Amino acid sequence: MVPFSLAVSLACVALAVASPTNVTLSAPRKIGKRCTGTIQSLADVAAAEECLTITIGGFTVPAGQTFALAPPDNAVVSLTGQITFAVANWAGPLMSITGNGITFNGNNHNLVGNGDQYWDGLGIGGGVQKPDPMLRINMGGTFENLQVVNSPGRAVAIGGSSLTVSAVTVNNAAGAAANSRSAGKPAGANTDNSVVTNQDDCLAINRGTNILFTGNTCTGGHGISIGSISSGVTVSGVTISNNVGDVNGLRIKTDATATGSTVSNVVYSGNKLSGITQYGVLIDQSYPSTLGTPGTGVVISGITFSGTNTIAVGSTAHRVEVNCGSTSSCTGTWNFAGLTATGGTGSTIKNAPVTGGSF
Repeated sequence: MVPFSLAVSLACVALAVASPTNVTLSAPRKIGKRCTGTIQSLADVAAAEECLTITIGGFTVPAGQTFALAPPDNAVVSLTGQITFAVANWAGPLMSITGNGITFNGNNHNLVGNGDQYWDGLGIGGGVQKPDPMLRINMGGTFENLQVVNSPGRAVAIGGSSLTVSAVTVNNAAGAAANSRSAGKPAGANTDNSVVTNQDDCLAINRGTNILFTGNTCTGGHGISIGSISSGVTVSGVTISNNVGDVNGLRIKTDATATGSTVSNVVYSGNKLSGITQYGVLIDQSYPSTLGTPGTGVVISGITFSGTNTIAVGSTAHRVEVNCGSTSSCTGTWNFAGLTATGGTGSTIKNAPVTGGSF
């Protein structure tokens, strides 16, 4: 298990490691009472949501139901026991929290998703239906000190406004082993999150502004990613700093058919990645076909590697690949002076104004 500190200041954002869809991005104002509400089952939730102090004890959430919590503004929520989610093949999510100015403290207790009873090596797009994501955080305030264990699909989806997430541990390490349902492949798939051990993106930012991802360790997954970016979304003001990882490095992926979207002002600083087996840096406008025919409907601008970013790739991996559809879809200043990539095969820059760097 590897803890992470993810400090996020968001405005109309869906930051996912878990790629949420149809997320309500701003919770309505809700005034609470000066009382303490206690939750020991889903039947207690409605009454507890009237109070500014909420205590959640350990219990099991029935199969096929979401533990949906919507505290009043500025409520303080404390978890005092383990929450376990019974198994059913349904869409999910397993738990969600919305609100403004919420203080959520998990007190290092577990959310147990029983992913090992779903995993078949096929991820969320195949095999049995898997509830996804396990936890949806769509609030403003602070969310901290929680352990997420064995998510059936993607672990955490993050949205909201002015949100800081810290000291959260996601442990999907069990998904790295094959089981009787996975035909020899790792049983877990698409268990994305900002912390590995996992079997997909360590971080995937799908939309949002003013996002900081710092001081994390990514092991065994598909790297630190922006995207894939679909139509009609904005990503701006992203800083990815002081992270350690392997397998894939740093990626920006935009859908080949997407239109009306922008990715701007992305800064990479102090990242140290080694053992890369695919791509050290990949900026690609042809998703889902890697280095295929790129689209031009997403404009990427302002990509900076500052300080020192070192990336070491394996003998068959690519150091840096930039695949833009046109010079009008990749614009502005692309300063790679703070990037050093070594090993593997050479680098290709297509239709992007990249300057500096050693790769």
